[in-house]
Amino acid sequence: MNPLHDEIKQLIIHSLNLEDIAPADIDSHAALFGEGLGLDSIDALELGVALQKRYGLTLSAESEETRKHFASVAALADFVEANRTK
Repeated sequence: MNPLHDEIKQLIIHSLNLEDIAPADIDSHAALFGEGLGLDSIDALELGVALQKRYGLTLSAESEETRKHFASVAALADFVEANRTK
């Protein structure tokens, strides 16, 4: 079990008000958008802001690279590990 994955899952649940979901319900390697967790573009913006505040990240909404980082909790954790300032 990866503590950063759990932290990001909690951040997703809290920032998107997903009250019916527990961290254990989120597969670290499942897609966050579409068929996976089912997030949409508004959720992506809210999650991006939460990640920026929590970890001091710099994100670009238009960047194809940023979209890849939002593929799954595991991808987000890798991005946070490599780029966090807080």
